[in-house]
Amino acid sequence: MQAAHEKPFDAEATLQLLLFTDERLSSRKNIQQIRNYLESLRIEYPFELKVVDVGKQPDLAEHFKLVATPALIKIHPQPRQLLAGSDLITQLKNSWPRWQSSVKEYQEKVSQGVSSNSAGISPSTTSSLANSVELIRLSDEIFRLKQEKEELVEQLKFKDQVLSMLAHDLRSPLTAASIAIETLELEQQPQNDRASKLTPSLKIRLLEQARTQLRSMDRMITELLQTARGNNAEFNIQLRKLQLGTLCQDVIAQMGEQFQLKSQQVETDIPQKLPNVYADIELIRQVLVNLLDNANKYAPIGGNIQVSILHRTTQKMQVTVADDGPGIPEEKCDRIFENHFRLKRDEATEGYGLGLSLCQKIVHAHYGRIWVDTSPKGGCCFHFTLPIYR
Repeated sequence: MQAAHEKPFDAEATLQLLLFTDERLSSRKNIQQIRNYLESLRIEYPFELKVVDVGKQPDLAEHFKLVATPALIKIHPQPRQLLAGSDLITQLKNSWPRWQSSVKEYQEKVSQGVSSNSAGISPSTTSSLANSVELIRLSDEIFRLKQEKEELVEQLKFKDQVLSMLAHDLRSPLTAASIAIETLELEQQPQNDRASKLTPSLKIRLLEQARTQLRSMDRMITELLQTARGNNAEFNIQLRKLQLGTLCQDVIAQMGEQFQLKSQQVETDIPQKLPNVYADIELIRQVLVNLLDNANKYAPIGGNIQVSILHRTTQKMQVTVADDGPGIPEEKCDRIFENHFRLKRDEATEGYGLGLSLCQKIVHAHYGRIWVDTSPKGGCCFHFTLPIYR
């Protein structure tokens, strides 16, 4: 930090100053005047000066809570004093006699053998300015490392929790899919001329059951893998012309058994003639599955789920998935899309707190927007937009 033409550190100097500068052209003349004035003062009174470029060491500017440059700080002797602004030289002329007096008072205390602590002198202020600056830098670095450690510990805890939950949650759909497939396999084995007990419609239902459970497992694994990437650029998006209404109808049909198990009615408001959107079909399918799965989970038995598409503007298409479940507290609506965030009521239920976070990442990667509205009467509406294909 020390400029090449500055005088070397004087071990006898007890006045320590810190000059913050910047690289703005408009400031250069003023800064040079300040430095020239300080050099003229140094001839009669030794002091230590360090010049700091705020662009190269923003951590120091933040540490001293600077709001303007140039700024001059007396960091020793205590108390610390800050001068800043365009009239810095005038301020310095007024403060200089007091600063000299504070140095004399400090030297008298030291010569009288007063201990550093009783004199109000900390070890950092009695050291050289270079050491003081280094201590500040190390303190900031320690704080940053502590934050990183806390984040890593939290990630490890979450990883262990997710692995445990995944092992548990995969067991149920895996068992259901295995039973369906084994039943179909038995049908193919010699039956000693016994009539088959599986009707064509039952075979179709078993196949669909196996497909549904495999999709469920695939969704769990996909959520974890895509969330772990944490970067929209890594989605490897394949943008192309997509009929959003057709995709919505397909997803609703594929999840039909889930809704039937809870006797839920799915109402749709999807216009016949809609412009195509520009999107990745598999990623948008994942968004629709996650939102509909969420609605299925929270809507009551016999409840209603609404899916609608609105040609909102000439640039955007909007999809809405609404349910009549318990809704989301208004103060939590902004946090519901955070990674790993779960409402307190859901802590004992299945899930990883990843689905909505993943939806947000996918929609943002498509330059769209996703948000949620909640009603005092209960229920919530998730909306997201996608760009129209041109």
